[in-house]
Amino acid sequence: MDVERASLRHFRIGYTGLAVFLTLGAVLETLHGFKVGFYVDADSETRRLMWRLAHAHGTLLSLLHVVYALTLRAVPGAASPIASSGLTAALLPIAGGFFAGGASVAGGDPNPGIFLVPAGFVALLVSVVVTARAMR
Repeated sequence: MDVERASLRHFRIGYTGLAVFLTLGAVLETLHGFKVGFYVDADSETRRLMWRLAHAHGTLLSLLHVVYALTLRAVPGAASPIASSGLTAALLPIAGGFFAGGASVAGGDPNPGIFLVPAGFVALLVSVVVTARAMR
């Protein structure tokens, strides 16, 4: 695995993700601030929760990409194609699953897109475990 290329890739994913998910946070704050009905009405509680979770998890996973990029530079032996792929595969299903879960809510239940989230968490867990084991 080319550590320099992998590090740059994770920096790019991390900072792009931060731009996207911090913008999402600003949009959500704006919707809340202007009391936009489809976001703040009482029957939109599930939507608000799902979209806040998408923002928070997307931002944190983007930061984790930046941390992984720094880790690769500090500890080149920690580089693993499995960890790199797992971390990349976790971002969209987790954040996207939460966002999709709030896109259309029926009777307080999230959209079936929420089922993407557990797959993303498995990919994230594998990535973290593989990286931790490589640190030995």
